[in-house]
Amino acid sequence: MHIPMFLKFAGFLFTCNDVCLHSRPASMKRTKSKSKSPAHAPKNPPPPPPMHKTVSVDTALSDKSSSPSSIPIAPPLHLKHPMVGGAMLTAAGTPLEAFKDLETHRTGFFRKKVTIANMLAWTKDSIKRPMIITRDKQQKKEAVELFKNVQQYMGDRQGKTRVKELDKLALTICSKCWEKKGLRDELYIQLCRQTTGNYNPKSLERGWELFSIALAFYPPTIKFRSYLEGFLWKRVEPLPENKGCPVEVYAQYCHKRVEKMVQSGAKRGLKKPSLEEVNHAKSAPFHPPVFGASLDEVMELQGETHPHLPIPWVVTALCDVILALKGPQTEGIFRVPGDIDEVNALKLKVEKGDIPMESLKDPHVPASLLKLWFRELEEPLIPEEYYEECIANCNHPHNAVSLVDSLPELNKQVLFFLLRFLKNFIRPENIKKTKMGLENISMVWAPNFLRCPSDDHTLIFQNTRMEMAFLRLLLKHLDLDKTPPTSSP
Repeated sequence: MHIPMFLKFAGFLFTCNDVCLHSRPASMKRTKSKSKSPAHAPKNPPPPPPMHKTVSVDTALSDKSSSPSSIPIAPPLHLKHPMVGGAMLTAAGTPLEAFKDLETHRTGFFRKKVTIANMLAWTKDSIKRPMIITRDKQQKKEAVELFKNVQQYMGDRQGKTRVKELDKLALTICSKCWEKKGLRDELYIQLCRQTTGNYNPKSLERGWELFSIALAFYPPTIKFRSYLEGFLWKRVEPLPENKGCPVEVYAQYCHKRVEKMVQSGAKRGLKKPSLEEVNHAKSAPFHPPVFGASLDEVMELQGETHPHLPIPWVVTALCDVILALKGPQTEGIFRVPGDIDEVNALKLKVEKGDIPMESLKDPHVPASLLKLWFRELEEPLIPEEYYEECIANCNHPHNAVSLVDSLPELNKQVLFFLLRFLKNFIRPENIKKTKMGLENISMVWAPNFLRCPSDDHTLIFQNTRMEMAFLRLLLKHLDLDKTPPTSSP
């Protein structure tokens, strides 16, 4: 009695399994044929075109009959060595697929494990777990909600978001990650996913917009940095599948932002990201910035606005503001930092070509921003190829002066202007008020003239005194009258 019942039950299981294995393809074919009736179908249909869209992870893996090799996914990505400006770039970063802290995602009735390739490819579906492993229950919920916000911004979720509301949504996303650092890498890997195998140009561009906006406020963690760099690196040259979206422009900008933010850190200050900062960050990849560019780029940018000015207008303008606010008579000038939120606000104004004199009261604010501008130059004021020679001649006035004469003309013009400006602060009558003598000025300004090319912290520390000595020597011995002063705008 029991044996026949067991056999019937085993037969039932076998039948169910057979249905799971063989019935799905037919249903999939019926689903595909709904969009075109049999009467209009050609008798000898051509072979299907190449895949131009990746299916969502959950949809692809809900097909029990599909083996991993039969699931349609985006083609594998390979490291490339793109040409930018006629020069071969050096490969950087680690493949994103090698990131060991990826959370395990499962799908379907049998909870089949989602492959890494599918988990890192665009999906129209929401996720039930974070992309990165975390034990924080609240962070898990926030990560899932964050993914919905990202999809909403990109237009990948049902329901339209008005264009005017997109900036507010971007601000919401960035503010969440600003408040909770654990969500920052989560956001970046979510954006990596939604911009991989995404062949909707509008959605793709919005995803890269979010990349640019987020990188205006905080870098990836040290743990995730190399993987994000690897992801960006693969996209710094034009690809045929990116028609309609300048992915390479965004990727080059974002890659450069990561490199710079690793040195400068996240946006500082107590205030959260603002809507004005979001708007500026969104357009930054297509508008050369005043901060973080090279001297040549800044001069090219101001060609129409200040065609007769031989050095960057931002330098002369900030110096004029500092003098107008009686900086040379202010105690601790250049040593005491300005309020960081006021500095950030002024930086945003400067990026737009405006310095609101009437709203500035504290000379420490423009003084801090002036140092920041030089510190963020793409190449230091005294180029790196001169660094070793500067250090070697930090106690030899004649050699140091000759070295300065050999600098590129633009660098020399800016250096002379800045040294003349700093001379105002080391006059005996001003030192009494500022408490900033030649030693102090050399100490706070040397890192803005010279930048040690080594990553060795011990060497950087050892060279600090020689950098100070070199600047001190220039302030004492360089004949600043041989070049005519540069007029302010």
